[in-house]
Amino acid sequence: MDCNKEALDLMHKHLDGDISREEEAQLINHLEGCMACQKHLHELKRTITLIQSTDKMSAPEGFANRVMQQLPVEKKHVRYMRWFKMHPVLTAAAIFFVFMFTGLISAWEQDSQLMVSNPENLIIEGHMVIVPEGVTVEGDLVVQNGNLKIDGTVNGNVTLINGKLVEDNGLDQNGLMANAAGVNGELKEVNRIFEWVWYHTQNVFKGIFSME
Repeated sequence: MDCNKEALDLMHKHLDGDISREEEAQLINHLEGCMACQKHLHELKRTITLIQSTDKMSAPEGFANRVMQQLPVEKKHVRYMRWFKMHPVLTAAAIFFVFMFTGLISAWEQDSQLMVSNPENLIIEGHMVIVPEGVTVEGDLVVQNGNLKIDGTVNGNVTLINGKLVEDNGLDQNGLMANAAGVNGELKEVNRIFEWVWYHTQNVFKGIFSME
């Protein structure tokens, strides 16, 4: 038997408890005639015994905290990138809202053209939209970048974006704008940029959730 290879492998199997009966008999026969291997096996067993009898070592108190404090601080952009990779859906949603918000702000600042969602039978004079007397608008009416005067009826909600409602009766006795009697729905005025962004955001979500 080659003491440098076979006997050493058998000794390791013996110490690990993985040796077969045939291999164990082979090792015993070899050890009976090889004093060097007997000595080596004895030293291995002694080493294992010393290791097993040694008390469990523990790090000094506060050692882990001191090591962590000495480690280099992780850069913020690395931490943010890792968070983005762990939350891809939230990242995509955030990017979507950033682009949408930026686009809406740009449109608010640049777009001054009068737009009417339901212009049929309406009178448009410059930036004034008039619902004539005797005319009924079926459905919601949206007027952007213009004022609205209602002499007829709107069977729906009225939304004024960057404009106001003009009424003949003006202000009531408390100094407040009187309600438009011709509106059979909600009247909403959006004259601030954040109100306008919120209005379009609501419409986006309504469109998403109304899809079948």
